Amino acid sequence: MMPNLKGAARHLRFLLCLLFLLATAHSRAGVLTRAALVEHFPSPYVIGEPDKELPVWPIFKQNATATELVGYVFESIDLAPIPGFSGVPINLLVALDPKGNFLEVSVLSQHEPVFLDGLGPGPMVQFVKQYQGVSLKQNIHIGAGTKRTGVSDAGHAYIDGVSKATASVRIINQSALSAALKVARKKLGFGEGRDPDLIARVKPDVFKPMSVRQMQDAGLIEHVRVTNGELEKRFAGSDGAGLDPDALAQPDGVFTDLYLAYVSIPEVGRNLLAPASWNKLKNRLDEGDHAMLVMSAGRYGVIGEDFVRGSASDRILLKQDKLPIDMRDLDLELTLSDAALLPTANVTVFRIIGQAGLDPARPLDFSLPVTRLKGIVYPERITRELNFSHRVPERYYIAAEGNNKTWVAIWKGRWVELLILLAGLALLSFALWRQKRLTADGARFVWFRRGFLLFTVAFIGYYAQGQLSIVNLTSLAQAALAGRSLEFFMFDPMTVVLWAFVLVSLLVWGRGTFCGWLCPFGALQELTGKLAQHFKLRQIAIRPATDARLKLIKYGVLALIMGSTFFSSGLTDKLVELEPFKTAITLNFVRAWPFVLYAGVLLIASMFVYKFFCRYLCPFGAGLALMGRVRLLNWIPRRQECGKPCQTCRHRCDYQAIKPSGEVTYAECFQCMDCVVIYESDEKCAPLMLEIKRARTIPIQPIKAA
Repeated sequence: MMPNLKGAARHLRFLLCLLFLLATAHSRAGVLTRAALVEHFPSPYVIGEPDKELPVWPIFKQNATATELVGYVFESIDLAPIPGFSGVPINLLVALDPKGNFLEVSVLSQHEPVFLDGLGPGPMVQFVKQYQGVSLKQNIHIGAGTKRTGVSDAGHAYIDGVSKATASVRIINQSALSAALKVARKKLGFGEGRDPDLIARVKPDVFKPMSVRQMQDAGLIEHVRVTNGELEKRFAGSDGAGLDPDALAQPDGVFTDLYLAYVSIPEVGRNLLAPASWNKLKNRLDEGDHAMLVMSAGRYGVIGEDFVRGSASDRILLKQDKLPIDMRDLDLELTLSDAALLPTANVTVFRIIGQAGLDPARPLDFSLPVTRLKGIVYPERITRELNFSHRVPERYYIAAEGNNKTWVAIWKGRWVELLILLAGLALLSFALWRQKRLTADGARFVWFRRGFLLFTVAFIGYYAQGQLSIVNLTSLAQAALAGRSLEFFMFDPMTVVLWAFVLVSLLVWGRGTFCGWLCPFGALQELTGKLAQHFKLRQIAIRPATDARLKLIKYGVLALIMGSTFFSSGLTDKLVELEPFKTAITLNFVRAWPFVLYAGVLLIASMFVYKFFCRYLCPFGAGLALMGRVRLLNWIPRRQECGKPCQTCRHRCDYQAIKPSGEVTYAECFQCMDCVVIYESDEKCAPLMLEIKRARTIPIQPIKAA
């Protein structure tokens, strides 16, 4: 039952050499030139000299006698070369104005499979156009499919997504934002910037009873007390001085007496709030949300007379790293605990949604803007801010992880699909491991297999878009050639989980587990072929010698496609179309007619030659067959009579993967398990039938003479 160890070792050496060659290559730089920029930004714009520290070009505009800075233009590939699904980064032209607003985002080059000959480049071009006018100070939300999830405002921008390209547009978004934030930090005076998923997380399980005084001493509650006289000093020397008669009459009076607490931290919330109010607050917060409890007294409260509940207050503002963060009233009536005796006239709780990217490990900078009016008809507004900062003690949060990028949110958003997929893979693993029990009843096995193939086509393929492909291998090769990270795979959770399972199954069972059970297009071919057999369409019998030669074609296709990755990504993009998976599964046949015709012809061919494409042309299957040579088990049971003389399994094998000698060619086996059903059946397996017959034969004893 053990494999050929010499062959496995030889294959491993080949893979290691290939990986070494791929890892020693280098990446390329951007493509913008001054001439191209002058053509793109014609007069009255003037292209300045490229920056010496950063690969950006300043853009100026002649305004009368003055020359004003319009913004900076750069390529995303120079600053954030995040690989797409082909393994090659999407290269964007990005232009930012001095305030951090996108002047333009356009596509310079891309090799995303879905935007090449699938949906075409049109939807991608329309997607990036939406960034014009969006600010880096806004939190950018990308809709699922083509629907927005909200209305843009000062703190939020909502952008339409692209159906069937969710992961690709998120990579585009990450490329544009990562590159733009680097420029904003270096050239526009922004803070360190915020990646909404590269942040610390509040610990959910830290708690001990504490008094208000102990929480203040621990830095969990900020107390700000400002008298009228102290406020008046802020306006001294300005047009706002002396405009507040109450402040002049009572300089020692309290202008504001404010307590602020990060109440979504359990140790703060459970100690400050009554149990019922704590539970009420938790039920209103989604995962990743934050809440600030503000308790105030005095002349200045954080809620004004014209305040609309549920909105953001203009009397208390929050920034982090110089970028504004929206706080909205939760409109909750909360009761403080008996121990939280604080001199407050009102209690307000503000919510900060998780998408805002608030980092509990970074300082939180609050300001209370106080405005005085001078004049009657068109009064002049003079504003001074009362500023204070709050920092969460280290013991209350988990520090950010270096690889905690935006794909984390994608995984969280698809947890239901991942759970269903994992359940399906667990069921398949159990069934294959207990194959004797599974195949003991041939009719029951047929229903199980057909049901699982329908699950593969409907859920893994069309719903979850989990079709593994030769593109996975070419993108791996191209990323390795350029020395780039493989993190782009993490933007597609279904692909990662399926690959993890397939790599394990290659070691245990070989290529057949994916090709025979988990490939949506392969399952579609098999169901089509079974339907043709049901209607008794005549099958084309291919001679064994011809079949063996035809099976070599897919290895040539694999070599051609993988070889092209060393020379031209454009050529690779064209060659991978020899695989119909994108047309038939990813795009559900909604594509240009030549691609649909090609995929349709292959499905029709499988009605007469069983799984025609899988057996003879599939480059991905060829790659798995090579990797499957490290298989640990010869899992198909054999009897001594198999092939000598019994040929039942060989004649019944639709894949012609059994030699006349009875030996199974695992590189061509699709794990349909028909031969295992025969092996276990005392009505189909000739050697077993003969063995049973012999056991049941009663020898005739000679009658002794009297």
